[in-house]
Amino acid sequence: MSHPQEIPGGLDRLNERVRQDLQWLEIPTRPWVPPRMADGRRVVDVAVVGAGMAGLTVSASLRRCGIDNHIVLDRAPAGHEGPWTTYARMETLRSPKSLSGPCMGLASLTFRAWYEHRFGPERWEALDRIPTGLWMEYLVWLRTVLAIPVRNETALDGIAFREDGLLALRLLSGGRPETVLCRRLVLATGRDGLGGPFVPPVVAALPRHAWAHSADRIDFAALRGRNVAVIGAGASAMDNAATALESGARRVDILLRRRAMPRVNKFTGIGSMGVVLGFRGLPDGWKWRFMDCVLDAQTPPPRASVLRVSRWPNAFFHLGCGVESATFLGDGVRLETSRGRLDTHHVIAATGFSADLSQRPELAVIAPHIRLWKDRFAPAAEDMPSGIRYAELDHSPDLGKGFEFIEKIPGACPFLRFVHCFCYPATLSHGKVSGDIPAISDGAERLVRHIAESLFVADRALHYAGLVAFDDPELTGDEWTDTPLPAP
Repeated sequence: MSHPQEIPGGLDRLNERVRQDLQWLEIPTRPWVPPRMADGRRVVDVAVVGAGMAGLTVSASLRRCGIDNHIVLDRAPAGHEGPWTTYARMETLRSPKSLSGPCMGLASLTFRAWYEHRFGPERWEALDRIPTGLWMEYLVWLRTVLAIPVRNETALDGIAFREDGLLALRLLSGGRPETVLCRRLVLATGRDGLGGPFVPPVVAALPRHAWAHSADRIDFAALRGRNVAVIGAGASAMDNAATALESGARRVDILLRRRAMPRVNKFTGIGSMGVVLGFRGLPDGWKWRFMDCVLDAQTPPPRASVLRVSRWPNAFFHLGCGVESATFLGDGVRLETSRGRLDTHHVIAATGFSADLSQRPELAVIAPHIRLWKDRFAPAAEDMPSGIRYAELDHSPDLGKGFEFIEKIPGACPFLRFVHCFCYPATLSHGKVSGDIPAISDGAERLVRHIAESLFVADRALHYAGLVAFDDPELTGDEWTDTPLPAP
């Protein structure tokens, strides 16, 4: 998608405005966490895994709170963090263009400010939705203008807890092993943050070359002239079906288990600061009830994504069509469905993600200790209006007020509280503040305030010693003269 003509020097002027705004607000504020040394090297106060939108916002919020000694790690090359250049195959974002997003409440850091300075206010008024590629360019700018300390092509490979209370992170940086010591760890790892792609067992049993998940790097050019079956009813199903059609697929069949296409985006419909700030305070049953309603309705694909598919005469929608079995035939796949048989060449499972810690070997040390909602809470009938006990809710982590993990068995892994889950699986505990655009700044502020509090409390003896030792006088003694009281 071609960009509008850019305004010469527009972003330079915005960069100067951002610099001035940050200076006026004293951001970053003065660092205050006492430096800590171990094994002859400086300990990192906070390590953030993931340099997508969530990780960048956490980093910016840490600096705003004076926690400057932190790092952000991402396995992807620079400019390819998050899904936007890989499996996010939509043409535009779903979110309205006006949402403030990862700006920490600063107008000069919004997408609108970036877009208007780059292309002009008139182009902003004409813009409908944010093109996906431009959103990635905006995030790259945000990282640059805020000097976010990202280390790319660096993956978390494992975690170890030390007796001194530090976390030893085993990293693979450019393929080379490395260990970093830190005090707090934030997992800002996106939609599949505590698991991975969910693939129906009947599809997973096929030879691997016969199918793909919608989050895979798919060679769509190889599907030219072939038949493709896409399983799913969400945005990723439509975007992958459209990409296959646009790449020359001969026929694309979209198989929807439901008898009706989801049409209402429930959480968006009630979106407000009340939900953002109040969800965490709900009783457990009410949290479950809200999420049950959302999952039962399912999030619909954007209208533009569906039209992107339906305008093709060789695209076919099959509703009420659940896949019951799949057989590999040598040059294709035979699907037996609730509506009959379908022969195709390739299957794309646009079936979402699951919270499945077994898919995250880097979390193997902490996985057995993480308390899930199913370990503590059994929903009553009134908490499940759908009549379905969703596995997604059962397997959500039961998090503390600062997104920290809680031990399944108290005392079995006491340092687990130093690991924070700031990704989609936190939704049942905290609401939609850790992954989607609308409230990402509010979620990051909640997380960082908790981390700041915990670090200050942990270092209270050092801070008290600093208080006692502080003797920088504001008065020198020559500002007044001591005089006797007047005689009676």
